[in-house]
Amino acid sequence: MAKRISKRAAAVAAAADTAAAAAAATATTVAPDDDFVPTEADGDMFGGTPARKAEHFLPSAKRLIGLMRPERTKMIIVVALVVVSVVLTVLAPKILGQAMDAIFNGVIGMQLPAGVPLDQVVAQARAGGNDQFADMLQGTTVVPGEGVDFTVLGRLIIAVLAMYTIASVLSWAQGFILNGLVMRVVFRLRQDIEEKLNRLPLSYFDTRQRGDLMSRVTNDVDNIQQALQQAFSQLVQSVLTVLGIAAMMFIVSWQLALIALISLPLSAIIAGVIGVRSQKLFTAQWKNTGALNGHIEETFSGQEIVRAFGRDKEMLEEFDTRNEELYRASFGAQFVSGMIMPAMTFVSYLSYVLIAVVGGLRVASGQMTLGDATAFIQYSREFSQPIGQMAGMANMLQSGVASAERTFELLDADEQQPDAPTAQLPERTDGHVEFERVSFAYSADKPLIEDLSFSAEPGHTVAIVGPTGAGKTTLVNLVMRFYELTGGRILLDGVDITALSRGELRSQVGMVLQDAWLFGGTIRENIRYGRLDATDEEVVAAAEATMVDRFVRQLPDGYDTVLDADGGSVSAGERQLLTIARAFIANPSLLILDEATSSVDTRTELLVQHAMAALRAERTSFVIAHRLSTIRDAHTILVMDEGRIVEQGNHDDLLARRGAYYALYMSQFRGEDPAADPETLAEPVTEAVPAE
Repeated sequence: MAKRISKRAAAVAAAADTAAAAAAATATTVAPDDDFVPTEADGDMFGGTPARKAEHFLPSAKRLIGLMRPERTKMIIVVALVVVSVVLTVLAPKILGQAMDAIFNGVIGMQLPAGVPLDQVVAQARAGGNDQFADMLQGTTVVPGEGVDFTVLGRLIIAVLAMYTIASVLSWAQGFILNGLVMRVVFRLRQDIEEKLNRLPLSYFDTRQRGDLMSRVTNDVDNIQQALQQAFSQLVQSVLTVLGIAAMMFIVSWQLALIALISLPLSAIIAGVIGVRSQKLFTAQWKNTGALNGHIEETFSGQEIVRAFGRDKEMLEEFDTRNEELYRASFGAQFVSGMIMPAMTFVSYLSYVLIAVVGGLRVASGQMTLGDATAFIQYSREFSQPIGQMAGMANMLQSGVASAERTFELLDADEQQPDAPTAQLPERTDGHVEFERVSFAYSADKPLIEDLSFSAEPGHTVAIVGPTGAGKTTLVNLVMRFYELTGGRILLDGVDITALSRGELRSQVGMVLQDAWLFGGTIRENIRYGRLDATDEEVVAAAEATMVDRFVRQLPDGYDTVLDADGGSVSAGERQLLTIARAFIANPSLLILDEATSSVDTRTELLVQHAMAALRAERTSFVIAHRLSTIRDAHTILVMDEGRIVEQGNHDDLLARRGAYYALYMSQFRGEDPAADPETLAEPVTEAVPAE
């Protein structure tokens, strides 16, 4: 697994806990407090829709083509191959028409007396009142008495077969080159998206539905790939074919060419009217696809909650509603875009009938040869075919551009402020953290933390307690620079953290969160994720120090046991212990524990507490806890409410004050009776750690 981790993720993970790296990917590890309520200005996060209206078709299509600029050399080769292939394909009907003339002239010549000049035969026909036959002969090169010249006919047929064969080979070659070209373009696009995700602030993920983001990264990119592979190649070839055939039609007969070109404005009107409508429907289709994916992801992730509260029916009804919306949008997009091809086919058939009638009359009148008429009819059929193909590709192109718009919205999202490091920390810091008049707000009109100051001494444990939405998690997020301050500063060993690069800052911090996130891979690899260069001996030592080794040894494959992506093959407590071991091996100077024991049972909590005690040794630790019994030994307890520190001190001092902490403590141990005396409360039971 370590080999699969990008260099960017490795740099962060080498010293920080996995939560710092996973936060941007999942948007669930360090969520903002409950007091953050996004507004309409933040975008429609719940429906999975873009934060602003989609770009117009032409700018997005131009930008999509611009992605292929690094492949311009290969593009030139592809276009050159297409040009040669089209030229050969366009010239072939003209040569085939000459073969038809050779057959026609030979058949007619055999029926005429040998040695008689053609002009005399024409004059005799007119004298006999057969003017139509005379007109037809006058427009040919018939030699009276001579039959079909099979030598000439053979050369012409071989030439036609060679042209079509070479054109087919060149068409295959351009398709092969284009396929590799598009794959490289999509490869770079996926890289750009991955790098972009790593540069986005955590607030971006907090305000968007994860399913919609996944849809943009997967479904939309796949759709772009399909559009570039099929629509681009077909459009280029079709455009060149139309131009080449149009030129040949004017060369053969400009009168018939004008009739054939009547279909162009009609086709343009049809494609324009239907295309604009289908673009809007395709945008709605992909928007509803993202919303449906988001709902499915939420349902699957929260399956236990759904069933525990008996909300299967409601979730299914919500799915049916969103699925119905997607069905209507998809049906409308496909139906409207599907109207293009039948309409274009009707126009082509109308043009074909006119050309056949007028061409037959011109051959009968001697104004053109049968071969030219045959070639022109073939041109008219081949002329309408690429126009129909272009109309058909409009379906795919519209869909691809709609996906490109959604992808570009992600790539254009505001990034977190770039690093401008002016200071550097030693390899190992003391862990002295100071908050100096810190202020922060998720939205400008709703401050959360204002003028907050306190100090965490090296090696001390600072516990943070308070009601939901008080700003506890926000406080530690500010230490990690997941969010930027709106006022004041935070110092680490006297250095302003904004003067450090985020990577260097986070290399000093380890995190253990309430949601124990594990990656697909072995137990050994999950522990080593904290420091990728750790040896097997160091991995085992970290596991032993954090109570992981005791259950790993009981597994059939030990440290080589492969975990599911969500760690489903081990219990919740064992997953939590693994995250503690991962933070332990990183050897951070600062430690953040966010409700690390809230999801485990009492027996497992003892193991987790012992593991955290080993992890917190000689480190400055910030512990967010609702179970006040787990922080009795903290050096400093901060009681927060509405972004302010309302009380500060150790456990005994705060109880003696009978203030906010006292009320919280009593509510946990004696219901809601604030008059109860804490000195009469039984000491928390301390069980021995189970023997191995």
